[in-house]
Amino acid sequence: MTAMKIMRIELKYKFSVFFIFYTSTLFGLIFFLTPHQLMGSYRDVYESGDTGTALKELLHDAQKGDAGAEFQLGVVYEQGRGVLQDFSEAAKWYKRAADGGHLEAQYNLGLLYEEGRGVDKDYKEAAIWYKKAAEKGLAEAQYNLGLMYEEGRGLQKSNHEAVKWYRKAAEQGMAEAQYSLGIKYETGEGIGRNYNEAAKWYKKASDQGNVYAQYCLGSLYCNGRGVQKDYKEAVRLYLKAADQELPEAQFALGLICEEGLGRSVNLSEALKWYKKAAEQGLSEAQYNLAVKYENGDGVPQNYFEAAKWYRKAAEQGDLYAQINLGSMYSSGRGVQQDYKEAVKWFKAAAENGLAEAQFNLGLTYEEGMGVQNNYLEAAKWYRKAAEQGLGEAQYNLGVMYEDGLGVEQDYFEAAKWYKKAADQGLADAQYNLASFYHDGKGVAQDFILAHMWYNLAAAQGNPNASQNRNDLATIMTPAQVAEAQRLAREWKPKRKKK
Repeated sequence: MTAMKIMRIELKYKFSVFFIFYTSTLFGLIFFLTPHQLMGSYRDVYESGDTGTALKELLHDAQKGDAGAEFQLGVVYEQGRGVLQDFSEAAKWYKRAADGGHLEAQYNLGLLYEEGRGVDKDYKEAAIWYKKAAEKGLAEAQYNLGLMYEEGRGLQKSNHEAVKWYRKAAEQGMAEAQYSLGIKYETGEGIGRNYNEAAKWYKKASDQGNVYAQYCLGSLYCNGRGVQKDYKEAVRLYLKAADQELPEAQFALGLICEEGLGRSVNLSEALKWYKKAAEQGLSEAQYNLAVKYENGDGVPQNYFEAAKWYRKAAEQGDLYAQINLGSMYSSGRGVQQDYKEAVKWFKAAAENGLAEAQFNLGLTYEEGMGVQNNYLEAAKWYRKAAEQGLGEAQYNLGVMYEDGLGVEQDYFEAAKWYKKAADQGLADAQYNLASFYHDGKGVAQDFILAHMWYNLAAAQGNPNASQNRNDLATIMTPAQVAEAQRLAREWKPKRKKK
């Protein structure tokens, strides 16, 4: 018989496995039309509220080739200030000003090309205009040019070039660039990894209120990277980001409260932060919240709530949530029992490499739960999980080889997989392996090893192992029994290898 129990995942996301880097994003600043930007005689007119007259004067100067006026006329059309909003007309005037060397116009024109507003989307053209403005020192253009290099849009991808331009913008005090440069130092992309430098640049951005930098700097303090480990400082920074509704910071606070890092464990506070992050759609928080409801940990046990939050996380592709939701459908906890739905979620996680889900899927095919019985498919999925080191799958695959189910009967292969599972401490695998050594099936007959494995299985409560061990001892010498007992006494389980 193969193992029948559907597996679920108890693991909760922890700091050791959870950390999110926010990738850099387009800095979409448009240089807006404000009174102090206006030049010439129309400035005073604009400030007086007579926008019609101001626009006439602006158009007059623009038509004479004044780059500043051309730029500001582009802004007028882009923003629809006193005229119909018209991106094509904005692009026309930006282009005239940009050709005249106006930095802000070059940058704004680059944005229009990148976003496809008023012109056909063209990343190469966007990069050209960003670079013109960047080379003359415009921080916003330097940042966006760095982003184009990082993502390989309109330019050959180059983290080295991205770092170069992020640095130029960061040194001018641009928070977004400081944050992005911090990421590069932390990940080592395009530059040598340096947590001290990462912390320095995160702090500069954090001090300017950059929510992502606050979160990342908090994580450095939490892990003691580039700074001395300081949970209080981590919490202070996480709170700043959490108060700005950053779900990852809210989730991190939940982990700190649950694990009692630098403070007493506070499950109610942890749940509060998990729920805030979960309600914003963070799948890791949704999963942790579901686990709490399923186990009744800090909240009254509620399978319906557990299934609800598992589903939300599962629909976002969270593998742990997918297998646990499948488990709930298999058992009918919190949802109506539905093996087909269970198979759907097991398969979703299994196809993305989760060993426990691969095992569950193999079991459903072997037993015909929600799918037609198919030993070939069962063996396929058991093998995938077994090759990742999952003991239960190794044991079941061994049984398939012993019985010739879905694979050609092969005692040597059966013994191989039993041994892998037995080494991890699975009692049934230890018992079967002992039987193989006892009978010389798939391995050379060896009473000492048979006694050892029977003894180990018996210690875990296997109902037949103790009797078989005792019966075997009657045909062994005292020295052989002593050696078998020594081997059992010194045996240590091996960690699964992936």
